[in-house]
Amino acid sequence: MAQEDAAREALTGLVDALDVATIVVDAGDVVVAANAAARELAPALRVGAQLALALRAPQVLDALAPARASTTAQTALWRERGAVERVIAARVAPLASAPGALALTLTDLTEAHRLERMRSDFVANASHELRTPLASLLGFIETLQGPARDDAAARARFLEIMRAQAARMSRLIDDLLSLSRIEQRAHVRPRDAVDLADVARHVVEALGPLAARRGATIALAAEPAVVAGDRDELVRMTENLVENALKYGLDPERGATAVEVGVSAEGRDARLVVRDFGPGVAPEHLPRLTERFYRVDPGKSRAEGGTGLGLALVKHVAARHGGRLTVASRLGEGAAFAVAIPLKTENSGMAPDV
Repeated sequence: MAQEDAAREALTGLVDALDVATIVVDAGDVVVAANAAARELAPALRVGAQLALALRAPQVLDALAPARASTTAQTALWRERGAVERVIAARVAPLASAPGALALTLTDLTEAHRLERMRSDFVANASHELRTPLASLLGFIETLQGPARDDAAARARFLEIMRAQAARMSRLIDDLLSLSRIEQRAHVRPRDAVDLADVARHVVEALGPLAARRGATIALAAEPAVVAGDRDELVRMTENLVENALKYGLDPERGATAVEVGVSAEGRDARLVVRDFGPGVAPEHLPRLTERFYRVDPGKSRAEGGTGLGLALVKHVAARHGGRLTVASRLGEGAAFAVAIPLKTENSGMAPDV
């Protein structure tokens, strides 16, 4: 008996020392040992209790008998439904030192599957966004080479449409490249001293002609607010927010033709707020606004030349600067997009590049 206890204690110590979630069961599927990583994945695990009582995973339980019968490892994958779906991979292998005993190693693949879905969705969305204008270009080129070869009026009209479609593809590629660059440097905090007030003044001046064409006004109220930042990225972030307000935040029929841009220093943060008084955003859309290619109104967005990446860029720029983006909106009352970034201090941005 003492020898069995010593062996059990040694097995428990070995299992506890493993980083990977590991469970050992005897020939009767009773749990003999389970480490902390395994209990985190299956909190109901108890030494001395049947595995089936703690692990509600038929795919894994069904692999126990074949593993014993074949004496070779079996694999299983199961999805755990709940508030957040989890994907777990299990490897079930017999223990040569104990007839009928099995070792189960569990690997949480949830994050890997989530990233794979994101990658697949991204590729599908990017392909779709490029395919549409490209198909349009090819169609017009064929028309110009054929029926409209000698039609000067049609040629001029088609060339203008082709220019707009090519510009749309160019904007999409530029946004994709910008996102890629920001993500590659996500963990490298910018170091330059940048005044958000100067950035806002530059952007308001640059977008003045667009506002005038749309019969809108941009009101700027900015006080000095210096952050440790990358000026080009902060300009791009601010441009996206103000341009979005001019494209989607106006409602001339209600007299909502103003956009307000504010920069202030509040506590330890610099705050940039872009507010419009247009149609607003329905509550169900708010949580998804920063998703890549997500659009509240796809038709209007494409008509305005939007790529569906603007707010994703804003979120990533804010995050790289140690900040955050928040959105507040009510239907019929406009929307306010606020970015808070820590003010520059003496030691801001001094972390080494990685």
